[in-house]
Amino acid sequence: MADPAVRLLRLLGLLQQRTAWTGPTLAERLGITDRTVRRDVDRLRQLGYPVDAVLGPTGGYRLAPGVAMPPLVLDDDEAVAVAVSLRAATGGSVRAAAEAGLSALAKLEQVLPGRLRPQLAALTAMTVPLGGDGAPDHDDAVGPDALVDIAQACREDERLRFAYGDRDGRESERTVEPLRLVHTGRRWYLAAYDVRRAAWRTFRVDRMGAVQRTGHRFVRTDAPDPADLVARGMAVAPYPHQARVLLDAPLAAVAARVPPTVAVLEAADDGHTLLTTGAFDLDHIALHLGLIGVPFVVLDPPELRARLGALAERLAAAASAPA
Repeated sequence: MADPAVRLLRLLGLLQQRTAWTGPTLAERLGITDRTVRRDVDRLRQLGYPVDAVLGPTGGYRLAPGVAMPPLVLDDDEAVAVAVSLRAATGGSVRAAAEAGLSALAKLEQVLPGRLRPQLAALTAMTVPLGGDGAPDHDDAVGPDALVDIAQACREDERLRFAYGDRDGRESERTVEPLRLVHTGRRWYLAAYDVRRAAWRTFRVDRMGAVQRTGHRFVRTDAPDPADLVARGMAVAPYPHQARVLLDAPLAAVAARVPPTVAVLEAADDGHTLLTTGAFDLDHIALHLGLIGVPFVVLDPPELRARLGALAERLAAAASAPA
């Protein structure tokens, strides 16, 4: 039989997982008798945990909300998942949430078992934040195990093999030399060198399946900036129309108004910023440039200047029309 203290922690962990448990189910999960379950529940109550009895044919137990939050009991997968979520929150645009996430993450990392710390250390070291992609989407969910495996492969310069589905649903097998994970606040991306295509690529992690570490090491050379690679893959590369614009404002001022997932920003000099972006329609680019609110000059394409002129005429006509 397990040590009573260990058994109590396992019981507490089960009670925290769902609303209610029957006594026989708890006994089966813990490998003990119904009588021992009742005795352990009494011990939890003596320790201050509000365990309520549930009426019914077989009876049961549930952990009621207490005056103060009781200590959480997490298994390995849950601990890694919580740490991953907190690490993602620290890269968000809401300052208070980011600071609270860092505080909670520091507390969690202090009490993590030694076997889990290398996994979280790899994830922390190999993740680059890139804000501005909106709120997380459940459809883009990524398992913590996959993130940890990818992060460890990045840290150890180990090739990865996986199945990948592109935006059109086409499946392919990829072998890559991983560089870094990039988190946008909504999605996770992998910046990596595609061996067969002999080019740097970005991959949405939620579209990666059957991720395998191959055990084959590689020597990294001439690696690009992973955040810039992902930003260009999101804001420029997918679109048929692309534009380069010189803004009459310093990089810091423009970055506060333009998310990195919308355009790639580079400092042209101390007072000017080069913006590169893409869209399915040049009118969208013209409208977005007007909303940034700073003077600019279109470098290319020439067609964008014509769209800006047409948009200006429409806006001027609307402004001068009688009410």
